[in-house]
Amino acid sequence: MTPEQILKAAILEQVSQRINDDEDIELSLEGPFDTQEKIDAAFELIENHYLDDEVSEAEFELRGSYTHETGIKCDYSRHYESKAVARQFGDKWVGWTYWYGGGKHGEPESVEWMEHAYFVEVKEETQVVLVFSKPEQEGDGL
Repeated sequence: MTPEQILKAAILEQVSQRINDDEDIELSLEGPFDTQEKIDAAFELIENHYLDDEVSEAEFELRGSYTHETGIKCDYSRHYESKAVARQFGDKWVGWTYWYGGGKHGEPESVEWMEHAYFVEVKEETQVVLVFSKPEQEGDGL
């Protein structure tokens, strides 16, 4: 699966849980969403039942639910701030540009981000950090 498909599958998992838990919605959406065909079919089913708000809400939550800022160079805009972020999905890490800011009338959540998602390689390292402090001694005061 591509990074975009992994993100869409995560959105569908969240939407299917909401839909299946809501007794007022007469639609059953079952995973796993592990192929492009299943993902496309699920999104079409959601669209046909006018449940776009549920998808938008799940997408908004996923976009802001990154677990790590990566420090990877990312896209930029003169209208919004941006940072590269990543989250783990199973055994894969997916990164994207998280857009924010823009002032009172800004809408950074409207910037396309899923289609620009990418896989991230993660390596865990232990690093030694030196921390310095000056011990207090008698007569140091002014």
